[in-house]
Amino acid sequence: MRVAGVILLAAVSACTAPAGERAGAASPGDVAAAARARMVAQQIAARGVTDPAVLRAMRTVPRHEFVPAKLRDDAYADRPLPIGHGQTISQPYVVALMTELAGVKPGDRVLEIGTGSGYQAAVLAELGAQVRSIEIVAPLAQGAAETLRRLGYDRVQVRHGDGYRGWPEAAPFDAIVVTAAPPEVPAALVAQLAPGGRLVIPVGTGEQELRLLVRTPSGIETRRSVPVRFVPMVGGP
Repeated sequence: MRVAGVILLAAVSACTAPAGERAGAASPGDVAAAARARMVAQQIAARGVTDPAVLRAMRTVPRHEFVPAKLRDDAYADRPLPIGHGQTISQPYVVALMTELAGVKPGDRVLEIGTGSGYQAAVLAELGAQVRSIEIVAPLAQGAAETLRRLGYDRVQVRHGDGYRGWPEAAPFDAIVVTAAPPEVPAALVAQLAPGGRLVIPVGTGEQELRLLVRTPSGIETRRSVPVRFVPMVGGP
């Protein structure tokens, strides 16, 4: 199964989940909330994501606002969607999995590398994090910033730049989430982790794997998650 530049093998089973909770929803909003509830139940919880806060955030963030207008009917489908400039918005399950691995708590300082349309940043902000997000494609950075501002996600700050360098003046970060694959883990990102900080990143050029790096008192501990295939990380070490 190919997802947002990622290949994952995962079984899907049916289950139920409560509807989304974003206030002030009109009839179209109710329809979207029901679609999000199905998305979480069938695509995310059924594949093993269990963190209640992550599931709630995925039921809440209006994914359809982060895709091109002509694709809004497909916003909650189990696949990535193109957002222009050769980029995609990730499959919902991938967003949820990486968010759960990041272990974000309210008040955490989080860095995202690869803003795209802003959806992952919105999910992180919905968890109560202060998010800084870097996008190397200038029109995407501008568009994401405008969408996030319009939707009230003022916990997110977007910068156009090279993600390999991170955001050193705002470091250290409690979590860093990277949505493109470098051949090796960038040393600058590891250096910007706070004690106990978690870096979620796909790594590799041919065969890739999703890794979780945690800064512990004894150093960096690396845990391997699942085989993946992301688009290459653009920029330079």
